[in-house]
Amino acid sequence: MTHPPAKPPPSRSHGRLSQSASLKPRELMTDRPRLAKAWCAKVITLFPETFPGVLGASLTGKALQKGLWALETVDLRTFGVGKHRQVDDTPAGGGAGLVLKPDVMARALDMAGAGTPADRAEWPIVYLTPRGKPFTQADAERFAGCKGMTLVCGRFEGLDQRVIDHYGMEEICVGDAVLTGGEIAAQLVLDATTRLIPGVLGNAESTQEESFSDGLLEHPQYTKPANWRGHEIPPVLLSGDHGKVAAWRKEQAEALTQARRPDLWAAHTPSAETDQ
Repeated sequence: MTHPPAKPPPSRSHGRLSQSASLKPRELMTDRPRLAKAWCAKVITLFPETFPGVLGASLTGKALQKGLWALETVDLRTFGVGKHRQVDDTPAGGGAGLVLKPDVMARALDMAGAGTPADRAEWPIVYLTPRGKPFTQADAERFAGCKGMTLVCGRFEGLDQRVIDHYGMEEICVGDAVLTGGEIAAQLVLDATTRLIPGVLGNAESTQEESFSDGLLEHPQYTKPANWRGHEIPPVLLSGDHGKVAAWRKEQAEALTQARRPDLWAAHTPSAETDQ
């Protein structure tokens, strides 16, 4: 006797919380409560087992458990061609290495894109690649303000350019170094982004005085004991004079930025001169 294919159970809603179950490939975290309209990340990868990774720890992990944000992985291998689920092929024009196939990636992107906004301002698609533009705090703030995002983890020699162009992807680089794949880079981008989602951090004010928040590196931090191995906390920090403390921190942040990141200092200087 032939039985019809199993159907996924229907979605259920419980007040502000929504739960859903699906038979689509490699959707993660759907067994946990998710706040209605929660920010969602979809990651296309050949190694879905590497997620959530560090994102499942600390405050981002607690927020993930609470449903403040959601994480779904899409296993690219599922969409591969032939008996061996091939996802790559040799570069057109010759050369070393392999390139991720456009037809395979397109099927994964179409599945990941189901039910997401077509407007890239609301739902960006980010391809992690060494040739992308540098990832910045401003990017993290912009991504956190979206409804969610899809991240494509690069592998081998990269992804067919036609797919990048067709889907309007952003190409993002997390540093001037080449990794074996985009999974670590994707987790970095998601960590920087999800911590900015309301409710993820216990103290929202902590994001306002961080490095890059105002174009400068953060000032040095100290805590008790006041004397540690002969090293004293700068007296101004123990003075109780909030004005002097703020001025000291600004001076330190400017000095550090000028010494360590002249590129940031050059970008900050015009605004600093304008404020004077």
